[in-house]
Formats: sequence, structure tokens, C-alpha cells
Amino acid sequence: MRQDKAKPFYFKQFTIHQDRCRMKVGTDGVLLGAWADISGVSNILDIGAGSGLVAIMLAQRTEQAIIHAVEIDSASAKQAAENMRASPWKSRLKVFHTAVQDYVPFAISRYGLIVSNPPFFSGGTFSQNQDRNSVRHTIKLPHGDLLAAVRSLLAPEGRFCVILPFLEGLRFQELAQSYNLHCTRMAEVYPRQGSKLERLLMQFEKQPKAMRKSILTIHKGEIDEWTDEYVQLTGAFYLKM
Repeated sequence: MRQDKAKPFYFKQFTIHQDRCRMKVGTDGVLLGAWADISGVSNILDIGAGSGLVAIMLAQRTEQAIIHAVEIDSASAKQAAENMRASPWKSRLKVFHTAVQDYVPFAISRYGLIVSNPPFFSGGTFSQNQDRNSVRHTIKLPHGDLLAAVRSLLAPEGRFCVILPFLEGLRFQELAQSYNLHCTRMAEVYPRQGSKLERLLMQFEKQPKAMRKSILTIHKGEIDEWTDEYVQLTGAFYLKM
């Protein structure tokens, strides 16, 4: 869905204002919010809330689940809170302006579902867009810190869902093993038919299980020509789908 990145993004049941958020509405967040397994979940944590998009999507998908979110950036946390309050599910949504590393000791519960659309560049050269880089690089949230927090905050039978680029996802899956978090479900995401594998949606649990793997292709060909599986996954959210 193309539009001015500073303008609000209108979904079917809610609106995301994003002019003060460092990271805007994107396909990764929508994929994560639509794909995460919510079955039997009563409380959810979103690590790195950004605009609040994923947390609000999960509120739409659940009837009674309480959704908490943590966001280290002050402006993003404030805008996420505003977006949550303007949504139909405001009573079940709350954002904390803090790093997840600092949130762990004070969390009052363990979560049945944790989700994250985390930073993923572990090195390289910073561009002039410092705000975007400060979110996308893994300086403030190294993947080891993220996995350690998930290990502490996840309920014994809980699930952790994350989206990452293909190579970073493979590295993340390997690193997760050292935190005794096992990949039990994975979707390989292709931008369009015939393109290279671009993203991995992954689910981790504390107990090892046989992995369930699937393939998700977003576009048939043209940029706004969606595949049936993508429409089925995200059609409850996008306004023009």
C-alpha cells in the first residue's frame, strides 16, 4: 500500500498516526500481526512497539487478551499510546516507555505470546538517516538481549513470534538455540512469484517440537495484485483489500 509515510495509515477498524514514529507502517509489521498464533492466549507482549501497529492488530484478532508493549523511543511510545487510545480496544492495550532489558525485572506476569519486529542490521555503515538507523541497527536491542528477555518473560507453554530478513533469520534461529528457544513454525515470505526468498516469519517455544514450515507469496505480479493467501492472511486489516 503506497502512501506518504508521514500521513496516517488507515486500516479497516483503526488508524495509525505515524508522523512522530521512527519506523512507519510496513509490510513486515502487518505480516507479523496477522501471522502470530493467538490461540489460547490471554496476555501478549509486543517488544518494540513503534507506532503500536502490531499490538493493535493483535487486539483486533483477540476478544479478551491483554496486550502490553514496550518501546524505548519516547516519541514513538507516546504516539503508540495515542493510537491505542483511539482504537476500539483501548481498554486492553498499554505501552511502556522503556527498554525490554529494563522491563524484565518489573514484569508482573509471564506472557502466552510475545511478538517482535526487531532491528536486524548487526553492522555496516550508517546512512544520513540517523533515526531510521538507530531503530534498524541492533545497537539498542542486540538479538542476544532480545532472546534473553523472551526467555525470562515467556510462559512455559508460550510462543514467541518474530520477522526478520532471510539471512538474519537463519542466524537468529541458530542463536535462539543457545537460549533454549526452539523454532517450531516458520513461513518463508516471497515478495512475488519467482522472486528470491526475502523474509522469515518464525515461531519459537521453550519445548522442542517438529517444525511446521509454509510458504507465503505476497504479490502475483504487479505491486497491487495480491495472492490469495496474502489476502486471506491480511484482508481483515487493509482498507483496500
